[in-house]
Amino acid sequence: MAILLQNNNPIPDPIAAGLAAGWNVTDAATLESDRILDVDVVIIGTGAGGGVTAETLALAGLKVLLLEEGALKSSRDFKMREADAYPSLYQESAARKTRDKAINILQGRTVGGSTTVNWTSSFRTPDDTLLHWQRHYGLAGYTSTHLAPWFSMMEQRLHISDWQLPPNENNDLLRRGATRLGIPTAAIRRNVNGCWNLGYCGMGCPTNAKQSMLVTTIPSALSKGALLFTHTRADKFIFTGDRIDSLLCSAMDTSGLARTGKRLVVRARHYVLAGGAINSPALLLRSKAPNPNGLLGQRTFLHPTLISAGFYEQEVNAYAGAPQTIYSDHFLTTQAIDGPLGYKLEAPPLHPLLFATTMQGFGAQHAAMMQQFAHTHALLALLRDGFHAQSTGGKVLLAANGSPVLDYRLNDFFWNGARRALLSMAEIQFASGAKTVYPVHELAQGYGSWASAKKAIEGLPLKPLLARVVSAHVMGGCTMSDDAGLGVVSSNGRYHGITNLSVHDGSLFPTSIGANPQLSIYAITAMLASGLAQSLTGKPAPRLVPL
Repeated sequence: MAILLQNNNPIPDPIAAGLAAGWNVTDAATLESDRILDVDVVIIGTGAGGGVTAETLALAGLKVLLLEEGALKSSRDFKMREADAYPSLYQESAARKTRDKAINILQGRTVGGSTTVNWTSSFRTPDDTLLHWQRHYGLAGYTSTHLAPWFSMMEQRLHISDWQLPPNENNDLLRRGATRLGIPTAAIRRNVNGCWNLGYCGMGCPTNAKQSMLVTTIPSALSKGALLFTHTRADKFIFTGDRIDSLLCSAMDTSGLARTGKRLVVRARHYVLAGGAINSPALLLRSKAPNPNGLLGQRTFLHPTLISAGFYEQEVNAYAGAPQTIYSDHFLTTQAIDGPLGYKLEAPPLHPLLFATTMQGFGAQHAAMMQQFAHTHALLALLRDGFHAQSTGGKVLLAANGSPVLDYRLNDFFWNGARRALLSMAEIQFASGAKTVYPVHELAQGYGSWASAKKAIEGLPLKPLLARVVSAHVMGGCTMSDDAGLGVVSSNGRYHGITNLSVHDGSLFPTSIGANPQLSIYAITAMLASGLAQSLTGKPAPRLVPL
């Protein structure tokens, strides 16, 4: 692939420039002996929570160590090819699944975590979500007014703003179809700066426009003296009384799949867990962390997501252009948050490999479907789980080898929401001019009218492994509440019963967000990290500003 140019010059590579300038980065795959490290703070994970925390603490003058199981990549490595991106940038090659294999989960595993590979959609935590947390989890300080300055700071830091270009056809079909049905839509804000409108955000940004942790907070932290170890798996905390004495880690090979046999022992004044809402609870479970009320790893949420594909006369080319720019919250805002499951509608980008492995069918039927790829549009319905007594989410378990497994049972309450979501998406696609609509379900066919699709969807058997369910949003498992009977972590991010451990990632959330969670993690983590910096240094934490 040719090198991308800007004004006839190669795109600058901030990672290469930083390494040349002397960043303290170690690839643990190259270690020839065991290591012992002593720092002020160690941060496990380099995604949204880990990146914001690292910059905040490094700017406060603390000696910070970042640990990442994946590799350090940069724009020169992002070739916009699925076969390269999924094995190198995602957990389990973008094929992580729930225990029963019924839900496919996309999570990042690289420096920058999921922020390196997400689609840039940025929403503040909805007010009704915050109100539910205040009422049911005692999080009195988690109001939209109190959080507003933290949202504002991170929106400025990460260039989160309205997308100024017209939506691509894939997103505009959602807008046009919904408008014809009287369903309101709105524009999605994005964390980009100088975006080229390529549409391959899920494979890493080749132009460094996406303001992920990879090109913002982590370079800032490294330039302030932070240390980064890649290909490093956090295995187990060692406790002494109510404190963590040390963290045991394994060096992984360059594939990230096998241990090299070399070990790292990390000792720190404070430990920050930011490995994501599956890996963070798993590390604590492996470590036999205090769990007197049995809440650790429980109430893990996904926004379990249904898919509908529509085929059109015109070319849609859903792989081209900003991936998500239009959404509708109509099916969230028109019903009670603690009632039947509501859902957010978005239009995902389509790329051949992920599309082919997601769609139903095989043989000639599947080949015919793929031949219409350029004319295909897709809708997603993200179901808002966690607010009803029958929506308790899943639980993180440990496999025999200590690796995490999410047990998430899809019950009748969920399937009721799933059927309504499939109906809504099909109706919108026909309203926008679709010639054929395929609900993504193993027994579904292509339907040529709204009437036939409605009849078929109403009769489809909905059960695991028949209806395709996916997710890229994992939340919960270390529920936040100042009441230890309701939560694992307090409202300031401190783990109940351990004096030198904080959790700074989406595992804190008591429910799902009801929106793409990255901005919620950024803002809430910024607040928690600032408080932690002040408690460790005795000085006010610095404000994060665009560089």
